[in-house]
Amino acid sequence: MSFPLLTATAVVPAIGAIATAALPAAKRTAAKWLALLFSLATFALALVIAFRFEPGAKGPYQLTESHAWIRDFGVRYELGVDGIAVALIALTALLIPFVILAGWHDADPLEEVTPNRRWRPTQGFFALILAVEAMVVISFEATDVFLFYIFFEAMLIPMYFLIGGFGDGAGQGGEERAAGRRSYAAVKFLLYNLAGGLIMLAAVIGLYAVTADQLGTGTFSLQQIVEARAAGKLDIATGTERLLFLGFFFAFAVKAPLWPLHTWLPGAMGESTSPVAVLITAVVDKVGTFAMLRFCLQLFPEASSWATPVILVLALISIVYGALLAVAQRDIKRLIAYASISHFGFIIMGIFAMTSQGQGGATLYMVNHGISTAALMLVAGFLISRRGSRLIADFGGVQKVAPILAGTFLIGGLATLSLPGLAPFISEFLVLVGTFSRYPVIGILATLGIVLAALYVLVLYQRTMTGPVKAEVKSMPDLRVRELVVVAPLIALLIFLGVYPKPLTDIVNPAVDHTLSVVDKKDPKPTVQVNAVPGGGRHGHAAPDQDVEAAK
Repeated sequence: MSFPLLTATAVVPAIGAIATAALPAAKRTAAKWLALLFSLATFALALVIAFRFEPGAKGPYQLTESHAWIRDFGVRYELGVDGIAVALIALTALLIPFVILAGWHDADPLEEVTPNRRWRPTQGFFALILAVEAMVVISFEATDVFLFYIFFEAMLIPMYFLIGGFGDGAGQGGEERAAGRRSYAAVKFLLYNLAGGLIMLAAVIGLYAVTADQLGTGTFSLQQIVEARAAGKLDIATGTERLLFLGFFFAFAVKAPLWPLHTWLPGAMGESTSPVAVLITAVVDKVGTFAMLRFCLQLFPEASSWATPVILVLALISIVYGALLAVAQRDIKRLIAYASISHFGFIIMGIFAMTSQGQGGATLYMVNHGISTAALMLVAGFLISRRGSRLIADFGGVQKVAPILAGTFLIGGLATLSLPGLAPFISEFLVLVGTFSRYPVIGILATLGIVLAALYVLVLYQRTMTGPVKAEVKSMPDLRVRELVVVAPLIALLIFLGVYPKPLTDIVNPAVDHTLSVVDKKDPKPTVQVNAVPGGGRHGHAAPDQDVEAAK
């Protein structure tokens, strides 16, 4: 029996969460280092997965694990990874150590404990981060629908406490009002996602009933269901398939989030600490878009094609609406949150363009958006903690007193607007090309999001970093060593993957091709028009039969 590598990658952070939470209250520093150690061990396992994964190997999933779990209901403990899962597991494992380092002092006890200022347990903060990592990793690995659903929902609990219990201390209006806003944001996050999860649960039960009726025994195995459909043993009625698809898609669209189910995200990110905001948008939300590729498209191919036009319109609205609201923001963190809504619109548009360029670009976008948003949000967090305010108007002239902070903030912002040469550019380019080749009007209108991104990023930089130095900014220190350790690798990755994305595309493309084959979609062939002239071929230099051959 081979070593259960996928299980270990999820179990290690889970053990780390338990060990960190169990430390005595006085061992705050030990809790931080222990959490960091377990996150680095998880990253090492993720690297082993990436190196052992063979792009283009036979079969949709590798490093598989399968064990009986709940026999009476056909539930199995099934894990497996394709190229998309490998890339997202690596992203998650990469970001968590930086999240822990960036939040090194975010849960330290307050100097003065009063009835209105609560003590925040350091051990709980870092244990919750590791718990989220464990649940996200196993969600990317699960190939049993019921197993996926359990952790898809379970990750909401630690996220609820991270948002509501460890909020941003830079809000306006005092600690009591800030605590109220945190509680509101946490409850809204939980209710929205629980509502989506409950609808998905009904669809999961419906899927089991259909398989039990047609296959003789119910199953939640993704691969078994896909193979049964391909062999003609499972034929879900059109109306039933569409209802099941909507149940799954609704839950994933809330998590992603997609307009108009997005309203929980700005509050959750705005009231969280910056590391937790990164955890939300760069890690947890990726589970939603990943699940659209793995479950919606593969389980319900006909319904996916049926819903595509509406989903593309919703994605287009997300792109433009999110960007417009980002332009209007006065709060730095809410601006980044609305920018992320716009970017998730691009990802979902690429997925449902049903082309290899679109889906390949969407997968790259998930990874690159995670890196770029983490870089921008973490630097923004360092900036906010120095000034004690999230309002853009409270800054000015930062580049003169903290040039390294301003420089890294600029690179993160340029990556967010998809500047050529930085990682998100190739992702956005592929999404637009893939969408335009099948839906040209949607592709053209989506480019408005690029123009608006340049506007909100450059205006943000101009108002915070340039101009006269405000009195409150004059004594602002530049990035410290710990903060440089957090930001520098992310900036280096943005540049490296912007210049040389091949390592990612080699891993992702075979999985994208498999997904398209399951949905029975092929890339549209380009139309070549041959201009023949009387008495000859093109421009009078080739024969008609040569024109036909050239067009082929």
